[in-house]
Amino acid sequence: MENFASAEQPDNFFDDEEEISQQILYGPGASERIGELAQDLGQSVLLVTDQGLSAAGHPQKVREDLEKAGLQVTLFDQSIENPTESSVQTCVQVAKSEKVDLIIGLGGGSSMDTAKGCNFILTNGGRMADYWGVGKATRDMLPLIALPTTAGTGSECQSFALISEDDTHRKMACGDKKALPCITILDPKLTLSQPKMVTACTGIDALTHALESAVTRKRNDRSDRHALIAFGLIHENLPRVFERPDDLEARGAVLLGASHAGAAIERSMLGAAHSMANPLTARRGTVHGIAVGLALPVVMEFNAGHPETKARYAKLARQA
Repeated sequence: MENFASAEQPDNFFDDEEEISQQILYGPGASERIGELAQDLGQSVLLVTDQGLSAAGHPQKVREDLEKAGLQVTLFDQSIENPTESSVQTCVQVAKSEKVDLIIGLGGGSSMDTAKGCNFILTNGGRMADYWGVGKATRDMLPLIALPTTAGTGSECQSFALISEDDTHRKMACGDKKALPCITILDPKLTLSQPKMVTACTGIDALTHALESAVTRKRNDRSDRHALIAFGLIHENLPRVFERPDDLEARGAVLLGASHAGAAIERSMLGAAHSMANPLTARRGTVHGIAVGLALPVVMEFNAGHPETKARYAKLARQA
């Protein structure tokens, strides 16, 4: 097994020849370093999360660690599933009123997307539709720290915010390299509070990310490396998490795999399973992980009709 990132050796997440634009810390208890890491980036923090995590106590612990380090903290725990332009604007108003200079996203993909979306509007103005596409932000953004509590979206290693239009519910992928978290902290302890259904849905999403980024036309050596690592970690350890939900080693491996899958997407792209799944979520309210899980087998069967793609699937299967 490759020597992956740890709290002591954060750079092992990336290949030696890879351009590194973020710091990855991994390990049980790594989130306890949030105060020392944040104090080098700002003094007034917007902590973006959701009410479910507030009920579980995660934001309170993070806030305590930040305040011990001398930082001022504003809690925004109104992130919603599949964030919309209007929900992002609500977050922006809070950030503006508190004059924040650092944003921390704590939670799953929705909290991460809300934090990134807030960063776009707070620093560059306008509305999220103005940034639909890639590289449309002309001004610098605030530093962003990502603290994922689910092992699924990989948003902590991506520069895109997925925000839905309020009226049509279409998802807008708003990407800019400046939106990439400068620090990502992967602490498997934070995932222990996940309900079994959330673990399943996010796990399938992460597995789909690995499989799609491994065969997309935009794949390359860097994305291939992350996709292969992701598939191996998730395929081996997700069943262990289902069998023993308190298995911290297995949860950590899945969390790390999901982040590698996110890094693979960042360096390549997704595929038809996500293209088919997104309308199901937007128009029918199907949970994203369920939607991609329904689409993936059919898409893989179709893709396997292409000899090169079939060979790549075989390579993944042999690794497993």
